[in-house]
This record gives sequence, C-alpha cells and structure tokens, in this order.
Amino acid sequence: MSEAAGDQAAHRDPFVLVHGAGHGGWCWVRVARLLRAAGHEVFTPTLTGLGERAHLLTEDVGPATMVQDVVAVLENEELRDVVLVGHSFGALVALGVADRVPHRLRRIVLLDGLVVEPGASGFDGVPPDVIEERVASAKASPTGLAFGPSSATVFGLSDPDDLAWVDRRLTPHPLRSYTESFGLRDPLGNGVPVTYICCTDPPYLALRSGHAIVRRAGWEWRELATGHDAMIMAPEATAAELLR
Repeated sequence: MSEAAGDQAAHRDPFVLVHGAGHGGWCWVRVARLLRAAGHEVFTPTLTGLGERAHLLTEDVGPATMVQDVVAVLENEELRDVVLVGHSFGALVALGVADRVPHRLRRIVLLDGLVVEPGASGFDGVPPDVIEERVASAKASPTGLAFGPSSATVFGLSDPDDLAWVDRRLTPHPLRSYTESFGLRDPLGNGVPVTYICCTDPPYLALRSGHAIVRRAGWEWRELATGHDAMIMAPEATAAELLR
C-alpha cells in the first residue's frame, strides 16, 4: 500500500454500532467483519443489562445509563467523525448520544430504528398490544426489571442456524428503558445528518408509527429488502448500505 493510500485508510470514519432490544454487541459480528475489511475501525458496545452485561441489570438502568454506555466509548476511544448506527431500540440510544456529543458524530444511521417524538418514551412508539405483552412479561419475571426475550422469529429470521444462534444469545431487556423518556431534543438528531434504513422483507410492523416522524424530519430514507435483524440475515447488504 502506498503512503497516500495508507493515510487515506487511517482516516476512514470509525463506525460505532448500537444493538436493539434483547440483543448485544455480538449481533454485529458479521457486519463488523466486513466494515473492518474495508479499512474502518468498528466498535460494538453492549448496553448495560444486556448480552454479556446482563448481570449488571439493576432498577437504575434506564435511558441515561445506555446513552452513557455509548458516550463513554466515543470519549475513551477519542473518536471523531463517527458513523453512529442504531438498530431498532438502539435508534433511541443513538439519538440520545447525538444530544450529548454531536461534535463527535459525522452521521447517524438508524437501521429499522424505533423513532419517537422529542420527550416521548420508547413505549410511545410501539403498539398497545406490544406494551401490554412486555409489561406483563416483566411483571412475571423474578425481578420485575426486564421483559422477554422474544423468540428470534419475531425479528424476521428464518434460517434455522441463525434462529438457533440468536435464540441462544437473546437476554431480557430492561423495562425502564422503554417506560422512561430519553428526553430527546427537538429537532431529533440535534443537527447531525440522519439516514433511516427501512427493512421491508418482511416489514417489522411494530415500528411503523415512527416512519411518519422520519418523513417529517426530512431525513434520508433508504429501503433494504431484508427482515428486521438485517445485520444477521443480510450482513453483506447491510454493510454495503453503511459504506455508501
């Protein structure tokens, strides 16, 4: 590699990939491998109370904790010009990070993300039957602090190996992160450019109410013909969209 090419590769924007409900940083392994092969630094933090950090769940874990999880990565790794990707529930975390440290971000990408109005909670963006199911699940749990996990089939997966791989790793999700507002500012994104990637095959209908908010915000809209857990079932297509 020439010196000029080496300098260009060294300055490629870093990616920070934030997972959705019940998942952990593990879900990005296939996409992260492709982004690193393209010369990017990639970070896949796991939010407190989930994945390998499930043992850290307490009644205090909520939106502020999860936003700080990601802000801490950006600050401790001294990252700038970050492409911050939020999948599903992770979209709220990404938007919360933009409110805290917009100067560290180049772009936000919401991959089939949950979007709510400024000041609203996560539960304000999902249908009533989903709320009832998750609250009942949390009440039935030993601690009352988390709901689920759902079966991997909910996320559009169909390959038996993928289903088994995801089901083994899903963990209950902290209820407080849905009942408590992220306190997102108006306008959403805090001035950072936002791209929304909608997964369409099959569509994840629980997110539909947020699409009107995305349209009103005037964000870039793209579509990807795959299911909700695109980073697992279509990693090449997902990575290609992120590299655009």
